[in-house]
Amino acid sequence: MKNDSIYGLTLEQMGDWLEEHGQKRSRAAQVWDALYRQRVTEFAAMTEMNPACRELLAGHFAIETLEQHIKQESADGTVKFLFRLQDGNLIETVMMRHKFGLSVCVTTQVGCNIGCSFCASGLLAKSRDLTAGEIVGQIMKVQLHLDRAGKDERVSNVVVMGIGEPFDNYENMGNFLRIIKDHKGLAIGPRHITVSTSGLAGKIREFADSDLNVNLAVSLHAPNDELRTRIMKINKAIPIAKLMEAIDYYLEKTNRRIVLEYILLKDVNDKPEHALELAGLIGDRKQLAAVNLIPYNPVDEHSQYQRSEQEAVRAFYDVLKKQGINVSVRLEHGADIDAACGQLRSKQIKQTAN
Repeated sequence: MKNDSIYGLTLEQMGDWLEEHGQKRSRAAQVWDALYRQRVTEFAAMTEMNPACRELLAGHFAIETLEQHIKQESADGTVKFLFRLQDGNLIETVMMRHKFGLSVCVTTQVGCNIGCSFCASGLLAKSRDLTAGEIVGQIMKVQLHLDRAGKDERVSNVVVMGIGEPFDNYENMGNFLRIIKDHKGLAIGPRHITVSTSGLAGKIREFADSDLNVNLAVSLHAPNDELRTRIMKINKAIPIAKLMEAIDYYLEKTNRRIVLEYILLKDVNDKPEHALELAGLIGDRKQLAAVNLIPYNPVDEHSQYQRSEQEAVRAFYDVLKKQGINVSVRLEHGADIDAACGQLRSKQIKQTAN
């Protein structure tokens, strides 16, 4: 039987566990210093730790539970990792270089059940949730990659936008966020962390009531129910009106800006009338709602969708701007590698099956 990842415990949980096993609670801080500051990859390297405590940890936990299977590097500095989990499943993690720092996009599930009709992540159904430790482990793998390069770089930003629906794995996602935010660990500021959801209204409300205090992005992708249901089957269960009610609750509760993600699909949802309808939907929320337009990365299995022309993107952007909407176009990263989320994993699984 494989040991659980030690990265899955918050500092408080680590203290609880040590106490339950006859150790001093104060040693939790030592463990965290070794993991997140010294970044040891084996328990034997915890040389300042009490030997009995070190052996206890080694008998119950693992530090590295992800094995690098494939690494793709783009000319723009983007690095896509395909990691193999202890049970043999594969997940993707992406590191992107920005002017403001290094950002990592993490995966929260093995596969996805949301089933958006344009998305590579949903090509393979969800088989299980990732543990908090497996999500934290992705950040640590990237940080260790940076450490080996010797340029004194660190992960400064995190987006929870990889394979899976984060709010469908809410508890593990929440612990992951608490661990990476902790000032005694990786100390990534909450304003530098964004969680993206396809629109689980109940969880948006729970998120608003939580102590997580990180940024929220909602994958909207269409301005009306007919179109959104066609491209996102979740809209059948949670139509736009119900989603916007949850967003209003979040805005009122947190007074934090929300990002509405909108992937542009050629001749599907990218016309000026769609932009005008989107502006109407946002309405008086425009002070706290921004739109992020996303150029589409074509996926072989979803050949019915193509990337919008640059002219259409500009026209869509201009309509929103004229309506007073805060709008941006997402910068593309890793265009020369398997750019679409889930694409590398899907290809690798197919090759193995063949």
